[in-house]
Amino acid sequence: MSGTFTYDTKTAAQQPLYEIGSAYTPRVSYHFNPKVSNYHYGVRHPMKPFRLMLTDHLVSGYGLHKIMDLYETRAATKEELMAFHSEDYVKFLSKVTPDNISKMPRGTFEKFNIGDDCPIFQNIFDYSSLYAGASLDASRKLINNQSDIAINWSGGLHHAKKGNPSGFCYVNDIVLAVLNLLRYHPRVLYIDIDLHHGDGVQEAFYTTDRVYTVSFHKYNGEFFPATGDVDEIGCSSGKHFAMNVPLDDGIDDESYITLFKSVIDPLITTYKPTVIIQQCGADSLGHDRLGCFNLNIKAHGECVNFVRSFGIPMLVVGGGGYTPRNVSRLWAHETGLLNGVLLPKELPDGLPFRESFGPDYSLYPVLDDLFENKNSKKYLEDTRIRCLESIRFLQGAPSVRMDAEVIPTQDITALTQEEEDEINEINEDNEAWRLERIERENAGLTEFM
Repeated sequence: MSGTFTYDTKTAAQQPLYEIGSAYTPRVSYHFNPKVSNYHYGVRHPMKPFRLMLTDHLVSGYGLHKIMDLYETRAATKEELMAFHSEDYVKFLSKVTPDNISKMPRGTFEKFNIGDDCPIFQNIFDYSSLYAGASLDASRKLINNQSDIAINWSGGLHHAKKGNPSGFCYVNDIVLAVLNLLRYHPRVLYIDIDLHHGDGVQEAFYTTDRVYTVSFHKYNGEFFPATGDVDEIGCSSGKHFAMNVPLDDGIDDESYITLFKSVIDPLITTYKPTVIIQQCGADSLGHDRLGCFNLNIKAHGECVNFVRSFGIPMLVVGGGGYTPRNVSRLWAHETGLLNGVLLPKELPDGLPFRESFGPDYSLYPVLDDLFENKNSKKYLEDTRIRCLESIRFLQGAPSVRMDAEVIPTQDITALTQEEEDEINEINEDNEAWRLERIERENAGLTEFM
């Protein structure tokens, strides 16, 4: 069971919290287990779980703990993980350690995609279970109408697949939360603003209209995970229920916000989700260690606040982000926005690890001065029009019978052979298109689309 999480209030900020002027006052819950910050992928690995500790210090330092329901979450069980993940993969995660990797059968690491991106580190199963458990706890609070907005910054690991890890993600907490929410909600909208394509979530629900996935991300056919082009729209019953918004380097605040709002507004109005999951990967900020966008903290937050303004129940999760001081700044700022307040730029007095936020020691550093914006106005307008045309295919929200015969089970993500063949055919066409594009670009034909 979840219990109330207690903060040390001695470091709480004295600065005022400025209300952002919204008539909507949601009940917000904050789901966190401090143990999740203690794990370590490796010295050279860009994923740093201690960013969650920095976030938590900022959240409590600004006094946000006083206006939210706080829950220290339990780890997910193996059975809960197997609602999506395969049994052999869950067993592998629960048994593998740095000490026994040499004793694993030949081919095990290739089978489970273990390598530089997804290494084996100490207590990897405990880490994965903790962040997944927090997202499941958050989903339960929404289902039980105990929260209007539930936050789990340790979650959002959107690349993990059914039978293997991918892109620093071992367990897909988002898919697990969606499956839980689908037991009570007819339609779930998933919005992803991470730098990288939300491929694991899209793939899991590619054949159902119960979940609409939309992802704004960097895409050029090679940038990880090399998926998320415009023609990935879903298949079978899920055709036209996946949308991808591929972007190039250097997109700025105004361009991103304008495009985001112009797509999300009609999408919510048309699809009529009964609950929304927003993945808030911080690697789409400027100056991220692995990033290539020019977004400032307030611009990223404006996208979150815009979704909040619809008054639909929300599960808000973290994701990527590889400059820890900026990750924690962003998620503290967005925690404030979700509670209807704007945090002051001055950092709280007595903030632990204050030296991590130098040299400016501000909540809102300038992050938009690193990359040239390669997204032309024409490209952005063409993208907007294409997205609106995609939304028109929906012809309104799909109706769903909510009774015992159609409540989804853990097999909702299973594909028939026909559906797998269709996806494989799409992937082959995408690869052929990508190779042809590269060949034409090398020949100087840069206008090929």
